[in-house]
Amino acid sequence: MRRQFPSKSAEAIPAPAAESELDLGALGRALWERKFAILTVTALAAVLSFVAVNLITPRYKSETRVLIENRETPYNQAQGERNQERDRTLLDAEAVQSQVQLALSRDLARTIIRDLKFAERPEFNPNAGGSVIDSILGLAGLSRRSAPMSDEDRVLERYFERLTVYQVDKSRVISIEFQSQDAEFAARVANAVAEGYIKLQQQAKQDAIKQAGQWLSGEIERLRMRVAEAESKVEEFRAKSNLYLGPNNNTLSAMSLGELNTQLASARTKKADAETKSRLIREILKSGKPVETSEVLNSELIRRLNEQRVTLRAQLAEQSSTLLDQHPRIKELRAQIADLEAQTRLAADKLARSFDNDARLASAQADAILVALDQQKKMSGALNSQDVQLRALERDAKSQRDLLESYLSRYRDTVSRETPDAVQADARIVSRAIPSTKVHFPKKLPIVFIATIGALIAMIGFLATAELLRGDIYRPVAREPVLAEVEAPIALAMPKAMAKPKPEFVESLRTGPLTTQVRNMGRGIVIVTRAGNEPSSELAFDLARELADGGARTLFVDLDVETAISQKAGVRNGIGDLLLGKVSFADAIERDPASRAHIIGIGRVMPDIAAILSADRLAIVLGAVAQSYDHVIVAAPSLLRYSYASRLGRFARGTVVVALEDNTAAGVAAADALGGMGFSNIAVVAVAPENPAPAPAPEVAAA
Repeated sequence: MRRQFPSKSAEAIPAPAAESELDLGALGRALWERKFAILTVTALAAVLSFVAVNLITPRYKSETRVLIENRETPYNQAQGERNQERDRTLLDAEAVQSQVQLALSRDLARTIIRDLKFAERPEFNPNAGGSVIDSILGLAGLSRRSAPMSDEDRVLERYFERLTVYQVDKSRVISIEFQSQDAEFAARVANAVAEGYIKLQQQAKQDAIKQAGQWLSGEIERLRMRVAEAESKVEEFRAKSNLYLGPNNNTLSAMSLGELNTQLASARTKKADAETKSRLIREILKSGKPVETSEVLNSELIRRLNEQRVTLRAQLAEQSSTLLDQHPRIKELRAQIADLEAQTRLAADKLARSFDNDARLASAQADAILVALDQQKKMSGALNSQDVQLRALERDAKSQRDLLESYLSRYRDTVSRETPDAVQADARIVSRAIPSTKVHFPKKLPIVFIATIGALIAMIGFLATAELLRGDIYRPVAREPVLAEVEAPIALAMPKAMAKPKPEFVESLRTGPLTTQVRNMGRGIVIVTRAGNEPSSELAFDLARELADGGARTLFVDLDVETAISQKAGVRNGIGDLLLGKVSFADAIERDPASRAHIIGIGRVMPDIAAILSADRLAIVLGAVAQSYDHVIVAAPSLLRYSYASRLGRFARGTVVVALEDNTAAGVAAADALGGMGFSNIAVVAVAPENPAPAPAPEVAAA
């Protein structure tokens, strides 16, 4: 792109020359003129592809599908797993892929090759015969018959080329596909692979069961000796300690203690029961109420007395109906009834005395039992330490015996499952292969069509490239001025760096062509840099202020760590903190107190410009602000000595190089160098020097 550089005078820059662009109409006409060549090549490709697909020997494909599932039932399942609830169909994707690799195993391949006699088929073993084409290719050194490998390796290679095993999407089904020139043979091979795969699974399970049985057999023999030794130790210690067992595996001492405790409790219960009955009868007799407790009423004497009293009361009632109360018969009956009641109370009193005697007898029995119990406790205490040792020996013997019994149960279960019919493979064939009637390869029509279309596209591309290289299909075009082509030079006297520019500088910038063209170019990022020690940051800062005061959403990004003009304006957070992730966008962007512009300053942590340009987050930051603001003015130092400066060129819509009026050659050289680094729309702005000495660079903090 041609660049215009302002001179010291105020003369206008010449208008840009016309450029050229591609004329699509001319390109189309050029291709139409060569239509016969294109059609000839296309037709030739169609004929050749048709002849080629007809010379290829057709191959047929057959498919067998196998469902992977757990086929164990409670009848052929291991004894330890029969009480466990298992999902018969739950298999993860990794397990299914492992089964796919099992179907592709070389051991299975060798078995199938041997059983189906692959070596006798020229299709898989060229040394067993072959076509004329194989002979011709062999003479040219291109046939596989001349390859330095054994017949078995050659057949295996052909076998795996024709075999495809894969998992059907979103299922536990694996598909086994085989291709052959013989459709019936392809179906036989696919079915044989499925059946061989299932046999491999069964054989693997049988081998595991046999290995487990052998291990259990050895462990059982060792456990038997250990159990016999542990039980003999128990019996020897029991005989030595006189800790013999009674019923329910209780020691004699413990049984004696239990019986004495039972007798003591029974005696105390009898004593309490007798005392309670005696007290109750005496309380009834004392109160004068009829004695009607169960113990009194169950007495034979009292029962007879009650019967006589009932008879006399009946006679009294009968005689009272005809005789008066003073009749001798009435008086006699009443006297007899009173005598019977006295006898009843006397009998009840005797019964109470008998209960008192029973209570005293039960108390004496309890005292005797208590004395015997104390003696037995003393004897049991002497045997406690020996009983503890005996229980430890018994526990050890029991654990060994339980382990032996569990191993014996597992061994019997394992031996019963060693037969081939007792083991089920975790797969079954759900769809057997049948001979196919359709040719799988080659697909004649698609191949011819693709070859024809490919030749057509390749021929058009070749001719179009030739026309582009010839250069006769371009037309001149004039473009509108952009940032790289200013209408008039900018010759401004830049003051020293300060927070607020002078009024005359602001006015000249507002009316100058640079501000106008930045407004007219629309949304985008503009890089303002310098050739040497020019005050480019001040120019960029004032440009951002003027754009913001004109109503545009403008952001000033300070990347010039050498001047750090944003810090002079009072901005603290900035690009360094944002790239290091210490602040967010909301904290990094601040408002300029002197205008409506927003500012992202250098920040409190100021990495050098090389660290800023190489930061991974720089692209994220520039991309985000470019979408949020109308204009993004980026102030940068001289970029020529930084290898990562080309990253800024990918985001910049325009680039401004600031040079001194008395050293515009440096600005032109810097613009050319930046153009080679990928920067576009470059303009060189000359400014009048006021203080050539640059401000001292601030200290750089480690990034």
